[in-house]
Amino acid sequence: MRIAIFAAVLSLLVTACGQEQATSTAGQHPQQTVKWKLVTSWPKNFPGLGTSPERFAEQVNAMSGGRLEIKVYGANQLVPAMQVFDSVSSGTVEMGHSGAYYWKGKAPAAQFFCAVPFGMTAQEMSSWLHYGGGMELWREVYAPFNLEPLAGGSTGVQMGGWFNTEINSVDDLKGLKMRLPGLGGEVLSRLGGVPVSLPGGEIFTSLQTGAIDATEWVGPYNDLAFGLHEAAKYYYYPGWHEPGSTMEFIVNKDAMAALPADLQAIVRTAAKAAAQEMIDEYTYRNIAALEQIQAMDGITIKRFPEPVLAALRQASEQLLAEQAAADPQVDKVYQSFKSFKQGVAKYHDLTERAYLNLRDGQ
Repeated sequence: MRIAIFAAVLSLLVTACGQEQATSTAGQHPQQTVKWKLVTSWPKNFPGLGTSPERFAEQVNAMSGGRLEIKVYGANQLVPAMQVFDSVSSGTVEMGHSGAYYWKGKAPAAQFFCAVPFGMTAQEMSSWLHYGGGMELWREVYAPFNLEPLAGGSTGVQMGGWFNTEINSVDDLKGLKMRLPGLGGEVLSRLGGVPVSLPGGEIFTSLQTGAIDATEWVGPYNDLAFGLHEAAKYYYYPGWHEPGSTMEFIVNKDAMAALPADLQAIVRTAAKAAAQEMIDEYTYRNIAALEQIQAMDGITIKRFPEPVLAALRQASEQLLAEQAAADPQVDKVYQSFKSFKQGVAKYHDLTERAYLNLRDGQ
């Protein structure tokens, strides 16, 4: 009898210990490290554009407890700047950071998710993307390429660019060779200009040697880092071509699907955090950079003449309408973009614009 009782008690103890161990390990993830490569279109650690994906990778590593390690490669370290899209699409690397307007030859509608001339500001773009249906359209455009897009930051309203000659009329744009990507470049072409597509790392030399006559890049913070003030003396505004430039993180869909749900959530959440941090940083650093440029001898900061801006606006509206009429997918994205822009403009007339005019005494 005593042996039977002892055996029963031992059995209960073993069962209880097993249940306790199971409870203590429930919900824990195996500590297997997933390693990803992230390629960018920017020079390694370039201020703002290049440092943002680095911070993103650090946040993912910290939030995942080291279970997802992302190594960031600058332009040409692993793949050329303009091959980010193809490399992520094919699965050669798992992730990229770039600008969607670079891929207009593959998906013309992609340009609307980066920068549209006379389009929306950073705040307005973010709202359209995350609440106005923009992200759903972006995913639809990228789906055939096995890519998931994520908003990857914004530089805010950019400057109009650096010029070696003054722009006093529309005629001054004829024959002008300018580094100007995306829809902005096509608008320039309609007014007789010659748009040139160059990665960031090639801009300074091209402007300095006369291979191009003008260039836009971003704004004071990044333009100062590239030393563009040493290659041209006229700095124009406003940035009609990129009023709210949105950068992108792109993820290979197979790589994302292979992650457990919590790591997928970490990637998406860290991307949102990086996006907000980018616009915050650019706003802050552009202030001091602009003051430095304004204090330089030989640099003239000028506003584009109103007739030039009016001609650019008209050419932009015609271009967008023609592209929408020629491509059903472009039209679908354009109609959503245009509708949201019209709605937010009415609201901001009574809020943002009205307040800024009040604050500045206008």
